[in-house]
Amino acid sequence: MAEKVLIWDFDGTLAYREGRWSGTLMEILQAEEPGLAVDREQIHLQIRYGFPWNTPEQPHTGIRDGDEWWQQLLPLFRNTLVAIGVADGRAAELATRVRDRYCDLARWRLFPDTVPVLDALTRAGWEHVILSNHVPELASLVEALGVRPFFRAVHNSACTGYEKPHPEAFRIVLRDLAPGTDVWMIGDNPVADVAGAQAVGIPAILVRTPHDRVRRQCPDLSGVEELLMHSL
Repeated sequence: MAEKVLIWDFDGTLAYREGRWSGTLMEILQAEEPGLAVDREQIHLQIRYGFPWNTPEQPHTGIRDGDEWWQQLLPLFRNTLVAIGVADGRAAELATRVRDRYCDLARWRLFPDTVPVLDALTRAGWEHVILSNHVPELASLVEALGVRPFFRAVHNSACTGYEKPHPEAFRIVLRDLAPGTDVWMIGDNPVADVAGAQAVGIPAILVRTPHDRVRRQCPDLSGVEELLMHSL
């Protein structure tokens, strides 16, 4: 019998970081610059672009390790802080604190349906892989959240150098699978997850973020198993 493998996005699909990136900077400012009058929306408007996944057509395979990955983002964090009123020198100092604050395990949560659905699909014969555009600490986060035993592999763009929807991000996963494997992609992004997967021949299911141009979708993970059953 052919193997059955589900490729899962992580952030926004299986888990989330409270406050995301703008919330991370807000937490730092509240702790370090309590007198600064700024709100999270101001931060969000400044920090939306500049991450590797904003330019997925540009691989970053030359980045050697996690320290170098984060170093590339320091100008983004510093410039965001300067734009909302933090002095340049102080902004550069606070930018170096984003890594620890963002990766604070106390701020990460699984969605309530994550474990029940992974468990049900595992019992139905599916194996699981993570494919995520994420920070270098992804594997540690998956482990700390208690779901690592569900996954045969964790593929992280910060390590591979390819961000979804770049075709190579998906091909790296496919090369680890046996020929003839029945494989699907599940994620919350209609471009990075769904369109990216479909471009290399992987059917996909969009979850949590409705989109009128996506064929297979459900509002949460509870509908995934039924969609798979009806599509096989």
